Amino acid sequence: MNRKNVDEQLEIIRRGTVEILREEELKKKLQKSLTDNTPLRIKAGFDPTAPDLHLGHTVLLHKLRQFQELGHQIIFLIGDFTGMIGDPTGKNEARKPLTSEELTKNSETYQRQVFKILDSQKTEVVFNSEWMTKMSALKIIELSARQTVARMLERDDFKQRYSRGRPISIQEFLYPLIQGYDSVELMADVELGGTDQKFNLLMGRELQRDYGQQPQVIITLPILEGLDGVQKMSKSLGNYLGITDPPGEIFGKLMSISDELMWRYYELLSNLSWEKIELLKIQVKREEVHPKEAKKRLAMEIVEQYHSGNDAEVSAEEFDRIFSRKESPGKIDDLVRTKSDSMWIPKILKEVGITASHSAGIKLIKQGAVRINGEKLLNPDQELPRDNENIITVGKKKRSIKVIPKE
Repeated sequence: MNRKNVDEQLEIIRRGTVEILREEELKKKLQKSLTDNTPLRIKAGFDPTAPDLHLGHTVLLHKLRQFQELGHQIIFLIGDFTGMIGDPTGKNEARKPLTSEELTKNSETYQRQVFKILDSQKTEVVFNSEWMTKMSALKIIELSARQTVARMLERDDFKQRYSRGRPISIQEFLYPLIQGYDSVELMADVELGGTDQKFNLLMGRELQRDYGQQPQVIITLPILEGLDGVQKMSKSLGNYLGITDPPGEIFGKLMSISDELMWRYYELLSNLSWEKIELLKIQVKREEVHPKEAKKRLAMEIVEQYHSGNDAEVSAEEFDRIFSRKESPGKIDDLVRTKSDSMWIPKILKEVGITASHSAGIKLIKQGAVRINGEKLLNPDQELPRDNENIITVGKKKRSIKVIPKE
């Protein structure tokens, strides 16, 4: 085991966390772990509801990696059983259940992707279907009897749905119970989750007590904002960055985030020490380092984490070649000279044939699907600069148009 003392371990564990319940209990568990030379069992669960992981998921994975480097046992739980129920957290209506085939396929990709961060030799991968499919109806009824409807309605999402007259299925009430029971089966010492999972994590503590176990410590981590810097990172919102996205795409998207969001990403996604991040902030504030350079360092680090150092260097060079020096990208789908004096972007999109109308172009811009020279366009009234050539990139397929002003 890693022989860092309790205070040294706590300093690492606290970084980037929102809440530790309870820290005194964690101290005792860490001390016992050192005394007995036995690693703590650290649990985190992921329902395989989508085929790929994005940077939002990695906040939790990086914290697991820290525990792993401290010598503790990581239990990566794939919720293939709970995935069939659908986590009701933050939802104003019931989730559409996935089929077992979809969950199995997604589980396979999860297992490949998590080991970009976790050490596969030191990670225990388990599926909660292993015990839940063997549980008898009587046992499920006994589990259900351990909580009341009133307790379930303490959840904000359930409370809001109930007050608005929206249906809540019985199976949704089962979700936090089953997630909590997973901790009983795994005898977890610590469970990690996002701040939105606090109710489910607390359920694990309660059930462990009911089953005669020492209650787990729960650690909540922040929800990562998406590329828009407003809503949480989500595939459904289109503001995500997948860890399997091409290196150049990861680099380009990170270079497009706001300076404020950059520091949030540094704190939650970077492997730099807290001291180095604080030093970089000071250097940027003193104008010793340009914010763009700081962002470039972050983008290169993230690309290297999920691809390679060479990919990071190539991506940085390509980005600089295209957008800093205004050179042509490797592939231009259309070369357009404007037909009129107007450089209004929705008009240009219509001229090229990307959209059928100006209103469709405005809609694309509002959806964040249009970039000008690598920067996301937010204002549909904006016009292209008239004194130089510009590159418009549209949509997920990255169709690029080089626009030349009218002579």
